[in-house]
Amino acid sequence: MSCPDSDRDAPGVGEGLRIPMHVGVTMDGNGRWAVARGKPRTEGHREGIRALRRLVEYAIRYGVRYLTVYSFSSENWRRPKSEIEFIFNLMKRFVETDLQKLHKNDVRIRILGERHTLEPGLQGIIDRVETVTRSNRGLNLNVAFNYGGRSEIVAAARQIAHRVAAGEIRAEDVDEKTFSDSLFTAGIPDPDLLIRTGGEQRTSNFLVWQGAYSELVFQDVLWPDFNEDDFVAALQVFSGRQRRFGGVEAAQ
Repeated sequence: MSCPDSDRDAPGVGEGLRIPMHVGVTMDGNGRWAVARGKPRTEGHREGIRALRRLVEYAIRYGVRYLTVYSFSSENWRRPKSEIEFIFNLMKRFVETDLQKLHKNDVRIRILGERHTLEPGLQGIIDRVETVTRSNRGLNLNVAFNYGGRSEIVAAARQIAHRVAAGEIRAEDVDEKTFSDSLFTAGIPDPDLLIRTGGEQRTSNFLVWQGAYSELVFQDVLWPDFNEDDFVAALQVFSGRQRRFGGVEAAQ
């Protein structure tokens, strides 16, 4: 779980900003970006990948240690089949073209979400990405794919219930740490800052448990247009927030 001293001033680039250890981003607005330009929605997803590449660069440049992006939710299966297939193919191409570059830049990649329901080809890609980058010690890039915060909590509760039934742990010993350790994000600090683009002001089932004390920043920019100025603007808002974690502000 994140704590107040997880934030720190940025050295060099962004000097004077308080840099969150962990930033989560809901990359919203691809479809609307495309429609506004008279293009098919798939073009918005293609441009969204370019924006993701830029985001990873910003995170590295400003010293963010953990970056979690919401790429495909468990609710996204309701979209047209052709759009889903395009997104999956785009993901595969992203891995083919970017994996070695990310590995070279010491980025560790983890995929958060349900895997057993995915086709074997996608499961293989996920295994390959995580295996290749497992020993990297730079930016931790977490990709929430086929992910839903509520279903993650249900899965964690089910896992703990099985452990209690098997006699591994006692029900009275279950605490917040036990629960956190049963989530997809086990071992990852909670997000200090959650950014959502696209103008909507809701979390949409993203990091429901983990984001309990996250600072929320909602931006009107559509995801494909997200740039460094937008990233810095979110950091500036975060830097101006007082994070008390349920406590009381110290007297000046």
